[in-house]
Amino acid sequence: MTEGLTYKDAGVDIDRGNALVEHIAPLAARTRRPEVLTGVGGFGALFKVPLDRYREPLLVSGTDGVGTKLRLALDHGQLSGVGIDLVAMCVNDILTAGAEPLFFLDYYATAELDLEQARAVLDGVAAGCEQAGAALIGGETAEMPGMYAKGDLDLAGFCVGIVDADQVVDGRKARPGDAVIALHANGLHSNGYSLVRRVLDLEGANAPATLDGDPLVQSLLKPTRIYVRSVRALLQQVRVTAMAHITGGGIPENLPRALPPGLSAAIERGAWPEQSVFRWLADAGRIERAEMDRTFNCGVGFVVCVPEAQVGSALAAFEAHATPASRIGTLVDDRDGPKVIYV
Repeated sequence: MTEGLTYKDAGVDIDRGNALVEHIAPLAARTRRPEVLTGVGGFGALFKVPLDRYREPLLVSGTDGVGTKLRLALDHGQLSGVGIDLVAMCVNDILTAGAEPLFFLDYYATAELDLEQARAVLDGVAAGCEQAGAALIGGETAEMPGMYAKGDLDLAGFCVGIVDADQVVDGRKARPGDAVIALHANGLHSNGYSLVRRVLDLEGANAPATLDGDPLVQSLLKPTRIYVRSVRALLQQVRVTAMAHITGGGIPENLPRALPPGLSAAIERGAWPEQSVFRWLADAGRIERAEMDRTFNCGVGFVVCVPEAQVGSALAAFEAHATPASRIGTLVDDRDGPKVIYV
């Protein structure tokens, strides 16, 4: 060796990382809220808690990733939606408490920073933050050769929201007879992709080219729907007693998490539209009904419980916000609950 080693020789390009930060700055500016005091670029971001709008504020936090949906997106070079998925998985979670998302941070890790890949992902993160009304306030990009294979990356997200103590939705006000309303999913969202990829492997050339007129992979990679604006609007109009984000575990494992002891949910099969992607997966993988239920959302992305007398108002509120929804069941007495009972 005639010259000393550099960090770039070891696989980390600081200049490329700086170029990505320059790309992020205008994205963050699009999501800026008045409470943001300092954002992207510093060691920590400052955010002023909006105490003028809250009497007894509680902070609500959530963190998540995209799972092996990211593997499918990487394999097919379609990363434009995974940033939205990342935001959706976090903001939909904290929404179940009735929280307003305030700000979001992302963590992007890769072996060697590919600016085109990174920009596609972070453009999606910014789009998701705009949909949720959250400020993209910071994040971290880690270039780690030796930790990841070349071309691979991983994502994590973190969100903080706020809700007044007396407005928290935690299921304690749920009662027998309350209606269960499903907010429809727009596809698989971000769960069950290890099984999806297994089905694709088994199907091989027999997999359909399209589903409902869209390329199969595009159908499988539809970004997760973000329910923040429609649900937050509903909370201003209707008494909501319980909410659940339907992720891994499906309705059977997620809805009971939102219910108090002694209550179960009687769910009517066929009360919401069945999407082609779920029919194809079940048929192609010969997946039993119970396994579909506990692996996928099966067309239900979020659940809201309201008193029976307010079902019409709730459905009208969702229609006004262009959020497809259906009444799918009722809360019932069950001393062994909470659980989901399909009827």
